[in-house]
Amino acid sequence: MTRTEAWLALNLLPQVGPVRVRKLLQHFGTPERVLSAKASEILQIEGFGLVQAEGISAWESQIDLDGELRKIKERDLTLITQEDELYPPLLRDIHNPPLVLTVWGELTKRDHNALGVVGSRHATHYGLGATKKLSFQIAYAGYAIVSGLARGIDTAAHEAALAASGRTIAVIGSGMGRLYPPENMALAERIAKNGAVVSEYPVDRPADKQTFPYRNRIVAGWSCGLIVVECPLRSGSLITAQQATEQGRTVYAVPGPIDKPTSAGCNRLIQQGAKLIMDGADVLDDLMTLFPTAPKAPRVQEFTPAIALTLEEGILYNAISTDETHINEIVTASGLTQSTVSATLVRLEMKRLIRALPGRRYVRVM
Repeated sequence: MTRTEAWLALNLLPQVGPVRVRKLLQHFGTPERVLSAKASEILQIEGFGLVQAEGISAWESQIDLDGELRKIKERDLTLITQEDELYPPLLRDIHNPPLVLTVWGELTKRDHNALGVVGSRHATHYGLGATKKLSFQIAYAGYAIVSGLARGIDTAAHEAALAASGRTIAVIGSGMGRLYPPENMALAERIAKNGAVVSEYPVDRPADKQTFPYRNRIVAGWSCGLIVVECPLRSGSLITAQQATEQGRTVYAVPGPIDKPTSAGCNRLIQQGAKLIMDGADVLDDLMTLFPTAPKAPRVQEFTPAIALTLEEGILYNAISTDETHINEIVTASGLTQSTVSATLVRLEMKRLIRALPGRRYVRVM
């Protein structure tokens, strides 16, 4: 048995979640050692009764590990455990991190810098528009957008990130073989090509009322901040916001009309201390405040947008120095037309590679 297979076996065990597994690992050291432990050894650990101890020690009769591995292989999925370098570091530090992530697509280290986006399944035109604007801007700046593939706000967030040619992660509340909602299968396929669809559940686990709130802790825990776009007072998004707060994440909320129940949840979050945002720049500026760059040793590797530059963007970026450069000098140095330069400068600003100064001057920021 490989180490990854041992992690998967622990994840498949009924009534043994991440918190209990942490206790087992603290006692036995490795997942392989946990699976080889006798019931009498497990009973020595506080919080484990006879039924649980016997179930763990007889794990081979409790789960179908070979069957699950076969399903994973047939669907061309990959497994990421807490020991893998691609496992999101912020997620690893929450109280109950998933033991295993089943991945459709590909995770990269770029996905460690991410923002969660949540909101109502029954979104209004206002909510969908705000989601698309914010998610596009943030994904364009190089942050991965993490959401839950649900109808409404989640769907708009994923689609906007894809439109920006950015990264997006869909965390689903079911197994990969029971993807929900089914009408988002085409969207999931697109996400898998430029991001990943992720689940902590066995391949054939259907969604239910328990899996969705549990799924939301991953959306909140994966990200350095959580954006709540639109939700009523009774909403799963507010539960996710509470989880984000408990995990030490910054919560951002989009304000809405005070006479609209669909915005009551966001307005209440702002009232309770969430940061009001109206534009992607509000979030990006706040993140730069939370994670400032040192003057002599900027943390370029961690915070540089990872999206590749187009030919025009590369030409303009090289035409701008760390000193102030007037737009006329940029046009002359680049050889591009005035209209092309103006449009491309805006894109470089959104990617946070340059900053606009008074007098139509620009400066390279990294």
